[in-house]
Amino acid sequence: MALIKKAGTTKGNGGASAAAESGLTNQIGTAAPGTKQGISSVQTLTSGSILQNRYAVEGALGVGGMSVVYLGRDLRFKDVVRPCAIKEMYQSAPDSNTRLLNLKNFEREASLLATLHHPAIPRVYDFFEENSRIYLILELVPGKDLETVLDEVGSPFDEVRVGRWAVQICDVLHYLHNHQPESIVFRDMKPSNVMVTTDDRIVLIDFGIARMLNRSDRKGTMIGTEGYSPPEQYRGVAEPQSDLYALGATLHHLLTGSDPRLETPFTFQDRPIRQLNLSVSPEMDAIIARALEYDMSARWSTAIEFKEALLNIPGIGDGSAQSVHTHSNQAPAVARSRAETTELLWNFTCEDEVRSSPCVSSGLLFVGCYDTNLYAIDIARGEFRWKYATEGGISSSPTTWQDIVVVGSEDGAVYGINMRRGSLLWTFRTARAVRSSPQVDDRIIFIGSDDQHLYAIDGLRGTLIWKYRTWMPIRSSARLNGDTLYIGGNDGHIYSLDTRTGNIKWKQKTQQPIFSTPAFSEGLVFVGSQDNNIYALDSEGGWPVWRFRTGHYVNSSPCVVGTRVFIGGIDGNLYALEAKSGRLVWKYETGSQITSSPCAEGGRVYFGAVDGYVYCLDTSSGAMVWKYQTNAAIVSSPTIQDGVVYIGSMDHNIYALKA
Repeated sequence: MALIKKAGTTKGNGGASAAAESGLTNQIGTAAPGTKQGISSVQTLTSGSILQNRYAVEGALGVGGMSVVYLGRDLRFKDVVRPCAIKEMYQSAPDSNTRLLNLKNFEREASLLATLHHPAIPRVYDFFEENSRIYLILELVPGKDLETVLDEVGSPFDEVRVGRWAVQICDVLHYLHNHQPESIVFRDMKPSNVMVTTDDRIVLIDFGIARMLNRSDRKGTMIGTEGYSPPEQYRGVAEPQSDLYALGATLHHLLTGSDPRLETPFTFQDRPIRQLNLSVSPEMDAIIARALEYDMSARWSTAIEFKEALLNIPGIGDGSAQSVHTHSNQAPAVARSRAETTELLWNFTCEDEVRSSPCVSSGLLFVGCYDTNLYAIDIARGEFRWKYATEGGISSSPTTWQDIVVVGSEDGAVYGINMRRGSLLWTFRTARAVRSSPQVDDRIIFIGSDDQHLYAIDGLRGTLIWKYRTWMPIRSSARLNGDTLYIGGNDGHIYSLDTRTGNIKWKQKTQQPIFSTPAFSEGLVFVGSQDNNIYALDSEGGWPVWRFRTGHYVNSSPCVVGTRVFIGGIDGNLYALEAKSGRLVWKYETGSQITSSPCAEGGRVYFGAVDGYVYCLDTSSGAMVWKYQTNAAIVSSPTIQDGVVYIGSMDHNIYALKA
């Protein structure tokens, strides 16, 4: 049955936000874009109606082709008003097969939402049948859908604002596409299915036609919304790249005001964004054009790849639309204009970006590069000693044990290399890319892989000792403390494992993936999460002692010196927190993302930022000491030895700077 929809928006009187929030706009019909359907044409529950002796109806918000949405209140919360959205299954289709399909979609939406846990997806509270109608009780999200906002503004949106929305959408699509045990394809991305809250937070709505991606049977129903849906969905095929096409179509609409439902399908290449809106940058135009390629293989391969491209556009990756929640006595950020510079001792140029962090041992600096090589450089003069080529880019940061340097590669292998000669001693193969960095203790090397395992490897022979399975890739690195290691996973958990056996001691859940490598001090484990929080966990039991809310993701790894924890945030701040309480001591605002992990020594803390600068701050006050400019973003973390700061840059260089 063909269900590619030509329908436009369908909202109730006043364009109430909850109507969009609960999937009201996903109708099957033939209304032209912009057509509004009033509530009065459908028989609705009256205000004051009670469902399940629990949910009070306070008014109708809107109606679609298969549902009515009400503003409701949960009466079980007597001391507070807890609003909710009540979505009632409503059938207007004359065809019995269509009505049956609508019912199945409604039930699927309820079941699917119950399994999802993401801040950009509304929570489902209840699902029941009453008086021969089916109801779904959902979180009420304050705000409006993007189509309503676009109609109200009456002109295209600003590129930076759209880009920041797109980054958030990429995050939730990444969550869906990597959902376990099966990926989820949304299949109906469009402005009316994206809510924007009062604080510019994005919430994805209407999962009525989303489906789990069964690898053995990818052929499905021809379904979606004409103009936004990619060509393969017209053939009944839906892949993660299909959602990226629809996102591209959505962004095209927001940046141009040109409604794709009014145009011939698949003609975006004939209507480039800059032809309709010259204020959009060529970079943004090219990024969206790639998402809108007719051939799936020519599009962005993943939502994260799409997101990373967007973050490279000035203004999008340099700030956050979200506010920063900090302690009330926070110190003001130090003005960036007071910066001084430092002395460059030497720099060494590689053949591609340097994302790996340097390791210094026995007079040599070891660092990985995206040109697939592990480099050995003489630290005295910055002279080349040797390089070893793997079969993939290297973002893993090397470590050394005895006369062996160990590093992971995106070719899926961990390499043990003679540090003096650069000759291969052993190779350990995993099933996916290795972006985690190795840690070594008493001959045992601990390293994570995108194949969802943490490995313990014999450092002398490169053979497996044990492995531990998680549910998502591991890109965090292990922190060792005696016979215990701590590590984060993309499944959002912090794991505590026995280093000797790989047996789990405890695990603690955060709300988003963890790329940050934990730090340990005085019975506490510190780590950052993509749920915007910095956590301190009890090292023995894993329960949270405190958490500190930042303005965006935290991918940086914490550094603990004395009584303070230093860590960077995607919101552009380096934070200094009290280790025991999580109280903010000071923060320094760079105005650019910080994924580099700070390193402190001699009363100073060093780190890099996406603005291309290496920063040196006073640890006690957060005052600027100096900053040094490279020619591209810095995601590498610094290493300090004998008064020299070593760090890599995406401008292909490794720098040695006077500390």
